[in-house]
Amino acid sequence: MLFSWRGDPGARRLLLSLLLLAAWKTGSTQVHYSVPEEAKHGTFVGRIAQDLGLELAELVPRLFRVASKGRGDLLEVNLQNGILFVNSRIDREELCGRSAECSIHLEVIVERPLQIFHVEVEVKDINDNPPVFPENKKRIIIAESRPPETRFPLDGATDADVGVNSALTYRIDPNDYFALDTQNNREQTSSLSLMLRKSLDREEIQEHRLLLTANDGGKPELTGTVQLLITILDVNDNAPEFDKFIYKVRVLENAFNGTLVFKLNATDPDEGINGEIIYLFRRPVSPTVLNAFIINPKSGEIRTKGKLDFEENKFYEISVEAVDQGNIPMAGHCTVLVEILDINDNAPEVTITSLSLPVLEDAQVGTVIALISVSDRDSGANGQVTCSLTPHVPFKLVSTFKYYYSLVLANDLDRESVANYAVVVTARDGGSPSLSATASVFVEVADVNDNVPEFSQREYTVFVKENNTPGSHIFTLSARDVDVQENALVSYSLVERRVGERALSSYVSVHAESGKVYALQPLDHEELELLQFQPRQPNPDWRYSASLRAGMHSSVHLEEAGILRAGPGGPDQQWPTVSSATPEPEAGEVSPPVGAGVNSNSWTFKYGPGNPKQSGPGELPDKFIIPGSPAIISIRQEPTNSQIDKSDFITFGKKEETKKKKKKKKGNKTQEKKEKGNSTTDNSDQ
Repeated sequence: MLFSWRGDPGARRLLLSLLLLAAWKTGSTQVHYSVPEEAKHGTFVGRIAQDLGLELAELVPRLFRVASKGRGDLLEVNLQNGILFVNSRIDREELCGRSAECSIHLEVIVERPLQIFHVEVEVKDINDNPPVFPENKKRIIIAESRPPETRFPLDGATDADVGVNSALTYRIDPNDYFALDTQNNREQTSSLSLMLRKSLDREEIQEHRLLLTANDGGKPELTGTVQLLITILDVNDNAPEFDKFIYKVRVLENAFNGTLVFKLNATDPDEGINGEIIYLFRRPVSPTVLNAFIINPKSGEIRTKGKLDFEENKFYEISVEAVDQGNIPMAGHCTVLVEILDINDNAPEVTITSLSLPVLEDAQVGTVIALISVSDRDSGANGQVTCSLTPHVPFKLVSTFKYYYSLVLANDLDRESVANYAVVVTARDGGSPSLSATASVFVEVADVNDNVPEFSQREYTVFVKENNTPGSHIFTLSARDVDVQENALVSYSLVERRVGERALSSYVSVHAESGKVYALQPLDHEELELLQFQPRQPNPDWRYSASLRAGMHSSVHLEEAGILRAGPGGPDQQWPTVSSATPEPEAGEVSPPVGAGVNSNSWTFKYGPGNPKQSGPGELPDKFIIPGSPAIISIRQEPTNSQIDKSDFITFGKKEETKKKKKKKKGNKTQEKKEKGNSTTDNSDQ
């Protein structure tokens, strides 16, 4: 494993710890490890949980998992000790081919809360591949008339390893006639030739057998060999020649089938059939070349065959030979290097790897909704991808690492306004014209109990005859909650209080589910002038009050109570508002509602004509009068969270003279009733 840093090991570990800690705190952690290819199963790679700052105890509860796109199960994590280890055989050449760099990218995902970490595991090359020649035996035909220093191309060996492990050197058996000539060019390819050191004499030696050996640069070094069988002929002393040894051309990857790539032109100073040339791909021919190109043996034209794809092959090296038609054929050789140019033929790909749905409507801004990754197989500007979201949605994309994004909450949600969102992620590359791809995320907003029930109207007026039948239905309350499911269930109840010597519940009741209000016993106007009660619902922030006046025409009033909010940090005071209650004939007119509405910060009360007073939050007089009326209104204050019956907030009283007059009037009415034989008058139409 470890990090390829130089210097004191203790200093490296300290620096590593500091770098990892800094990376964790930024939220875009990336950890690097290295492991040699062909490592055995169970080989230790790194303490991934510790290096990512995760506790071992939280790996399983947080659903710790590791994903590697297209890499299978090469690496695994032991959830008991948090160690990353080799799970199956890693072949660098199979994984990355001849690429100088080879790594396995891991995505580490944990939830609760959702986090993603990125880990790069570099696969180190080992010298596990020997040089390999394309053939075990190579036959070469050379005319005896060829002059010294003539060069005959040889096929070099290939080594699947990289770096120093693939650096090859060559040697042949010691001899008097041939030597090896190796030349390197700027394209980082090497040409291997057999050079003639002195003139040949077919009559002396008709065939030469030499062993060509290739050694790689690994330790220990590995070798490969090929047997050279050189036959000496005595005809046709001039071989075709090209004007260059290497030709370079460029072709767009979208070239049509049959597009001309290059036209070869070799010359042969011989006459007749000895100067006639045919062009061939020099054997052995790579399958990738055969699948992509064809050569016309007469004209020397190289054309495309099938479809080119920059993403599969960016570069082709084509070895060509020109062979004359003499009795002893002679050949000239060259190499055509074909570079494939990229076009914007691949649209970006959008992948949604993890979702946290549905989203509570009270979720905090910054909550991660989904993890998104984008990719584009093109290169350069054609492969540069930018992402955008559907406009006018309360979400945004936050880049976490290269082409990885998090879809996060950007603004507050309100399910009652918008219950779900169809979010479209658009990935667009930088090509011209650009290509794009989209992916949709359906975000459902989950309800929370953030709305109080509301009555269909603020005041209900109901007329009830006295001497009604016990259990008769008086009226029905109706309240609605805009939340859903259990948050929208509404139940009704009365706030218990004393009415004279008896409890309110002995007079009326309300059905918890239907809201129907029933009179439990006959109402007597002469016995009970005012019946006041409050239907309530479970939410403690709302209070309701009502008054019931018994008589020939009784009225019931229902209204919401106001809530007076104190300053920041102060207690909530709940005061009922005063409605226009039905006055008695001698009481005069009741003034308009007294007090403040919901969320106000002050109350205004009048202590008789011309004596105004402004009260602040939390202040309320014990009693006050209504101008133009002999009524005295007493208000009782109770401490916050008091369990005492809160129905008796407002009490309507009379001045002493008025009370006596009322008592006398009540006695006269009782006497008249007895004289009429308990007869009643129905004024329900009044």
